[in-house]
Amino acid sequence: MTSSSAANPGRAPADVDLSVAIGALRLRNPIIAASGTFGYGLEFAHLVNLNSLGGLVTKGLSREPIEGAPAPRLCETPSGMLNAVGLQNVGVRAFVEQKLPALRKFDVPVLANIFGYCQEDYVEVIRILEDAEGLAGYELNISCPNVKKGGLQFGSDPAMAAEVTRTARKAAVRRPLWVKLSPLVADIGLIAKVVESEGADALTVANTYPAMAVDQRTRRSRLGNPTGGLSGPAIKPITLRLVWEVCKVLKIPVVGLGGVETATDVLDYMLVGASAVQVGTASFTDPGVSERLENEVREAFFSVNLFSISELRGNFSAEIG
Repeated sequence: MTSSSAANPGRAPADVDLSVAIGALRLRNPIIAASGTFGYGLEFAHLVNLNSLGGLVTKGLSREPIEGAPAPRLCETPSGMLNAVGLQNVGVRAFVEQKLPALRKFDVPVLANIFGYCQEDYVEVIRILEDAEGLAGYELNISCPNVKKGGLQFGSDPAMAAEVTRTARKAAVRRPLWVKLSPLVADIGLIAKVVESEGADALTVANTYPAMAVDQRTRRSRLGNPTGGLSGPAIKPITLRLVWEVCKVLKIPVVGLGGVETATDVLDYMLVGASAVQVGTASFTDPGVSERLENEVREAFFSVNLFSISELRGNFSAEIG
């Protein structure tokens, strides 16, 4: 096989253009630190050059502070991890006052992940963030129970997903709105289309998968809660299919999230149509993985004679033979 350097004399991995556009938002590379695994970003600033990332998404922000679930909150599983953090956070007001000023010192797009238990919660969080400086956009977590509809998740019903997106879109005047989908739906393409029709600028696919880990000796859960969210390499093949399904029916960009650890994972998601990826669980075992992946992805593109993401993205062929 002809090497890249031989096929492209005078060219080097540095010539690979990793910049991507997610709607109006331009990222220097497609590697984004995912919500819930990167704190507010500041916790990793002494371990990672935040300025080298494509972007970062804060842990979920709610209307009021939330203490979260009882310990233990994390549990290792084969090829993955369960978490039951319980959406612990300082609340949107404390985030704006205590976290955001420090984040503004970094040259990295910061998206605020937002969640709520009724539509009014989402609107109020966005309203407070709209008055603040230093954010590049919002990521709407719709895998939350709607307490006004019997606890059914916003993201599990097309009508509710449409309604909460429409309401959030009206509130989010200044910045792009990404919507993070739940994987536990009968037809994720249908949910994706209604969310797109209500004004989402991009979609993150997907959230964690509800799962369990038990201890037969104590006869209890290995977590502080009976169940948790499964993430890590174990879910990548499932989420890869979801990203492919969504990309087939949408015009807006899709960000792949699920089991991203290596450059191969990044390229796989892009091949099926993702414009960028988020790195989640891998940050627990290697805090510097998001920064490291930039160089590894650049090398991977160069090794197959590709010099821009557009040359690969969405080129998967479903034809057999």
